[in-house]
Amino acid sequence: MALEITDANFQELVLDSKVPVLVDFWAEWCGPCRMVGPVVDELSKEYEGKALVGKVNVDNNPKIATDFGIMSIPALLFFKDGKLVDKQVGAVPKHILAGKLDAQLA
Repeated sequence: MALEITDANFQELVLDSKVPVLVDFWAEWCGPCRMVGPVVDELSKEYEGKALVGKVNVDNNPKIATDFGIMSIPALLFFKDGKLVDKQVGAVPKHILAGKLDAQLA
């Protein structure tokens, strides 16, 4: 299961992480988010120990969404060494997200 990332723990879990991080910005009412959610959970298991995979509920954590200019969800942001390095907006197949995450592990 993907980690729950909040306004309170974003700095610690994402920006201070020693491994690449995939953050899924989503909301309960978002249909495409519900399609991507299980894929994000699968990636969380598959990349355990190599990368961190988490989710930010934009309704409950508006500060992070505002800080990163999230206008459409799902928005999947990829971080490495505390920096935003890649982004995917909208529902996409698992192999697209896995490929972007793999690129951060190289």
